[in-house]
This record gives sequence, structure tokens and C-alpha cells, in this order.
Amino acid sequence: MNNLKKIKRNIYVKLILLEIAVVYLMKILVPKLSNYPPNSENNAFQNMIEPLSHNMQYLLLGSFGVILYAIFITFLLRDVFKYIKKDKKLVTFKEIQTVRTACFSFPRKILIVQLIVILSVLAILFSSMNLDLHLIFKFLLIYFSFFIVTAIISNVLIKNDMDVILDSTYEINSNYHIGDKTSKFSNELINNILPFFIVVIITIALLGYSKVSDAIGEQYYYYYQFNLNEYSLNNLSLENLQNTLDKIPLKSPDDYYFIKYGDDYIFSKDDGYVSKFFITYAEMNLEETNGRVYEYYGVEEQGYVQKVTLNDGTECYIGFKYSVTSNELISYFISISCLAIIIYIVILILWSKNISKNIKQVSDKLKTIAEQKDLSNIGVLPITSNDEIALLTDSFNKIQQTSKNNIDRIKSTQSRLVEQERLASLGQMIGGIAHNLKTPIMSISGIAEGLHDLTVELDNSIGNPVVTNEDFHDIAKDYFNWIEKIKEYTEYMSDIITAVKGQTVTLVNDMESSFTISELLKRVNILMKHELKNAIVYLNITVNMDENTVINGDVNSLVQIINNIISNAIQAYNGKPEQTIELNASTDGNNVIISITDHGSGIPKKIKNKLFKEMVTTKGKNGTGLGLYMSYSTIKAHFNGDMTFNSEEGQGTTFIITIPI
Repeated sequence: MNNLKKIKRNIYVKLILLEIAVVYLMKILVPKLSNYPPNSENNAFQNMIEPLSHNMQYLLLGSFGVILYAIFITFLLRDVFKYIKKDKKLVTFKEIQTVRTACFSFPRKILIVQLIVILSVLAILFSSMNLDLHLIFKFLLIYFSFFIVTAIISNVLIKNDMDVILDSTYEINSNYHIGDKTSKFSNELINNILPFFIVVIITIALLGYSKVSDAIGEQYYYYYQFNLNEYSLNNLSLENLQNTLDKIPLKSPDDYYFIKYGDDYIFSKDDGYVSKFFITYAEMNLEETNGRVYEYYGVEEQGYVQKVTLNDGTECYIGFKYSVTSNELISYFISISCLAIIIYIVILILWSKNISKNIKQVSDKLKTIAEQKDLSNIGVLPITSNDEIALLTDSFNKIQQTSKNNIDRIKSTQSRLVEQERLASLGQMIGGIAHNLKTPIMSISGIAEGLHDLTVELDNSIGNPVVTNEDFHDIAKDYFNWIEKIKEYTEYMSDIITAVKGQTVTLVNDMESSFTISELLKRVNILMKHELKNAIVYLNITVNMDENTVINGDVNSLVQIINNIISNAIQAYNGKPEQTIELNASTDGNNVIISITDHGSGIPKKIKNKLFKEMVTTKGKNGTGLGLYMSYSTIKAHFNGDMTFNSEEGQGTTFIITIPI
């Protein structure tokens, strides 16, 4: 978390330094991409034709770019910066989602904002300079390329910082809905690969266009140089000079000649024009360029110029001005560039889909593993390459096999734990059953002694004249009474044996059966009688429903669940005697509601959230937590019901079992 405090500064420093570096790079490369005239970057020359030198212009552009970039960063990452400053204990889940979304969307947003805002500003600026539309378009293409490169590099520079922020959000809350998924390669295609390729195409096109234009200009230059050198142009009158220039055939119908004498111009075309840039360049560089002169920065016009002296001694500049480009040439480069981009996009889409398909196979299998409980039928993925995708696929297959092995071990361990818990419950229950059986057995034994004495008395009474018929009837009545008691005790023992036999069936028995509420409560009362008596805790059973209501399922499973809850309730009193537990059975619509309430110590808060989800216990080493965990699972799986609870520490706990009728 401490690293987060440095991230805001790191992002600003990295991106602002990048902006400065890009502006410096533009100062070096823009003249080459725009085909600036040789020697035109000379400060002395620039000061003669422009109010600000290029160095000053780039300095202002860099300053403007840094300020604008800082504004972009502050605006686009405002939620991230708020998150960095905020106490992480107070961060909400909604804020975490907002921060993650901001981190994921920043690369694309910074590119879009840069292109829209900065290119709009530059377009307005260039338009105010009355530049040719063709020239404005070329400049915007160049700056467009630099801004894309800036965005791509900025993504790389701050990737680690964004990862740190994202990692920190997962430390707070790892729950995150991905939403509409996007392909990794589609993101890379849109954010990096395609923009970079567009930059490469634009750069190649501009360089190629510049070279072609320069070659065309060179042809025109040598053509007019050769033709002008055929004539002697010095010591002519202005009229004769003009007549001589008229004799030279134009290489292109759009070409024209000009004569500059003093501050006046003569053009062979009505729309002829010579800019201050053009004539200043000629005056300063004529000898060095051997008469080749260029029009304003990036303007695709050049000329061949000579300095001559008229017969009156007036020095003047003469030459032919020509365009070194054409609409056909521009259309050609635009068409080739667009075609190359379209072909590249198609290839990239097909390539990315192929890679995404392989990764999606692994992703879908992992999703299947996450959603399915049984992995036995999930086959391995075929390895169809020998690259990183193959390594990923092979790792997936190994993970899948490991997962299967681990699940098998978990199932085996779980089965043992369930059986141990069941046997432990049975062991505890059998101790109570032995005591419950001892009482009726001792009673039957006493009855047998009584019957023996009564039989001796009957035998001695036979033939005794003193014994009347009424006495024999009394003896018979005693026999009937003792027999009824024997029947009562044997029925009680039979119920106990039936209940014990039922509980020897495993808790997860899927056998379909049904039982009544009366039968259920009778078994619970029999099996818990001894444990309740020993703890001096009273079970108060209240039935607010028809006791003959039938529930589908295994009665023994539900008995063990209720007994487990009652045992936990007894233990909640921590040995305190003379306490009560309420068991209430009622209906709510088409559901049977069974609630078991104690007034003991309650369930601690740290365990409440884990109850039914994990095997947790409040008994320390004396408990496994498996009882309630398996009880909840059984109610859900085998009775299609639900199990909930309410508990307050020091107040008690109520478990509520809901089962459809």
C-alpha cells in the first residue's frame, strides 16, 4: 500500500517527460517528413520570414502539450488518485470497481482525448495561418502519428503503475465482475498494434511521398536549368527578357515564369504567385543551391531561379515556378496506404482470432471446472502447436489432472470424516440407549420375580377349600396387570432398537421413504432422553400442526440432524443444569417448520459468517464442525429444504429447518 503514494507522482513524471521527448523528436523528424527545404531551419532565415523561430514554436508547443497532458491525466485518473489518497479501510466496493475500470480504460481514453483535443487545436491554428488544405492535412497526419506513438509508449510506461493499483484493489476486495469480456488480442490490436502499424504506414507514405516529390522537382529543375542556359539573359531590356522567357516551353501547363525587378513582379500567368519565403530563400541560398528554390515549409512547389542584370543595370530575379505534386500522386499514396492498412487489419483479425480461439479453449475448460462438481468427464485439451499456447495448454492439462486427484483425495477424506462423525454420534447415543434399555429390562426382571411368586401362590391354592373363586379371579387379574406391563416395556425396547437400527444407516443415504411428524418426534425423544437427563436439561416439544403430516425422505437422517442440534444446544449451556430447549413443529404454507431454540451462550460473530459454508466449531479440539456442515448439506440435497439460524451472543440460538411437504 505504501507504494501507492508514489504512483501519482510517477505517472505525472513519466508522461510529462514522454511529452517533452516527443516534442523534441518532432523538432528533428517533422522537417524530414514534411520535406522542408534545405537550409530553411537556419535561425537567421526563419527570423526573416516568421515572427517566431521553430525552436520557440516547439518550446511553446511542448509547454502547451505538457499542460494539456497534465490536465488529461488529472481528469482521466481522478478516481484513481482519490483512491490512492483515501484510507483503504473506507474504500467501498463501488469505488474499487470504478478504479479498476479507470485503469483498464485509460490507455484508450488518453489516445482518443489526445487525438480529438490536440488535433482540433492544431487544425484551428493551421487554418488561421491560411495554409493550403493539402498542407494542413499533411501536417495533421504527421502530428496524428506522433500522438499515437505517444499514447502507445505511455501505455507501456505506466503499465506497472496500473498493475500495482489493480493489485492493491484485490487486496481490499477480490470480488470483481468482469462484465462484457474482450479479447486480449483485440485489446492489443486496438490499443497498440493497429495504431502502431498506422503510424508506420503514414511515416513510410510521407517519406515515400517526399522522395517522389523531390525526384519530380529535380526533373523540373534540370529541365528549366537546361533551357534557360540556352539563352544569354544578361544586358537585355525588360521587354526582351520577357520575350526570351516566353520562348521556353513549359514542362507542365500549370508552370509559369516570373520576373522580379525591384519590388515589382511580372508573371506569365494571371494567378502566379511568389511568397516572401520563396524570394528570401532565393536571395540567401541561390549560389549554394545552384538556383533551386523552394516554396514555404511543406508546400509542394519549387522553382529554378537565376539572377540577371538588365541593360539599364537593374538586378532582377527570373525563374520558373512549378508544382512537384499532383492530385493523382496524392490519391495514389492515400489509396496504397488505406489498402495496406485494410489488408493488415484483416490479417491481424484472423491471426488474433486464431490465438484467441486457442486461449478461449483453455478459458472455457477452466470455466467448466469452476462450475461443475464432477470433473471425471472433462477431457484433456489437444496440443496443436509448439509455442506459448502449447505450454499454456499443457499446464492446463496438468492442473486439471492435479485437480481431479485432489478432489478424489478430498472426497475420500470427507467420507472418512463423515463416517467418523457418524460413529462418534452413534457411540455417544448407544451409551444413552444402554441406560434406556437397562430400566425396562430391570422392570421386566422384577415382573418375572412377581410372576414367579404369583405362580407359586396359584399352585398352592389349587384344591385348598379356603381359596374361593373370587381369590382365583384376583390372581388372574394380577397376571393380566403384569402381562400388560411386560407388553409396555417390550414395546418401549422395540422402539429403542428400531431407532438405533435406523441411525446405523449412513447420513447420506439416498433411499426414498416417508414418515410422519409424530414418528420423527417420537424417535428424537427416545434417542435424546438419556443425554438430556444427564445434563438436567428439559426438552419442551410443541406441535402446532397435524402430527400425521407426511414428509418425504429418510427419517433417520432428519432425526440425526435434529439430535445434533439438540446436543449442541445442551453444550451451549456449558454444564448449567435446570435449563430448557424448545422444539417447535408447525407449518407455513406448504412447508414444515421445525425450530430448536436454546438460551445458552450463542454463536460468536467470527463464526456466524462461516457457518454452513465451512467446517467450523466453537468446541475447540473437541469438535470438528462437520455436524452442522453435513446437516445443512443434507437438508438442502436430500429434503430440498433450507436451514437457517438466529443467534445473539449471551442470548441463545435458534436453528430453523424448513422442509417442503
